[in-house]
Amino acid sequence: MLFLLLLGVPAYFIWRHRSTSLTRDCRWRLDRAGGVWRCAACGGALPESGEGAPRICRKNHS
Repeated sequence: MLFLLLLGVPAYFIWRHRSTSLTRDCRWRLDRAGGVWRCAACGGALPESGEGAPRICRKNHS
């Protein structure tokens, strides 16, 4: 049981690191009329790609 715990905890953190993004402060909203994702927090905008909300914060790039 301890062996599974020792393997499971690092595996969870690796999975969590890959599934989280750098957009914790961003609140992406899809503007369907314009076909762009807009962030309510930083004002960034990215074209809609069909893959869902962006995972990259555009705060310093917009």
